[in-house]
Amino acid sequence: MTSGQGVRIDKWLWAARFFKTRSLASQAVAGGKVHANGGRVKPAKAVAVGDTLRIQRGEEEFVVEVLALADKRGPASVAQQLYLETEASVLAREADREQRRLLAAQRAAPTGRPTKRDRRLIRNFIRKDGD
Repeated sequence: MTSGQGVRIDKWLWAARFFKTRSLASQAVAGGKVHANGGRVKPAKAVAVGDTLRIQRGEEEFVVEVLALADKRGPASVAQQLYLETEASVLAREADREQRRLLAAQRAAPTGRPTKRDRRLIRNFIRKDGD
């Protein structure tokens, strides 16, 4: 952990283990997936203790408060001490995860490979389209 003025946001995200590599963290910040204190930032933006970050990673969104600074990646137990996720963020993420699980359960499972008859129908359909 550092005690300086601030740490680049891409370094901090990497050290806090939100992203596997620093370049992925930098791409996410540049792509608008990370907001600091309500505004869009650049990868070189310095993060300070007390800042609020909104991080979107895939389908998940985290809202965290920066508790400590680090510019080197350490063990996961140390990385978890760098931030505190808001209660609302945790509840929203769990609700989204449950919603995705329910939607996935509703989708019809694939029935397997097409039968010989199905393959013939597909082939005939494609041939007629090409003519």
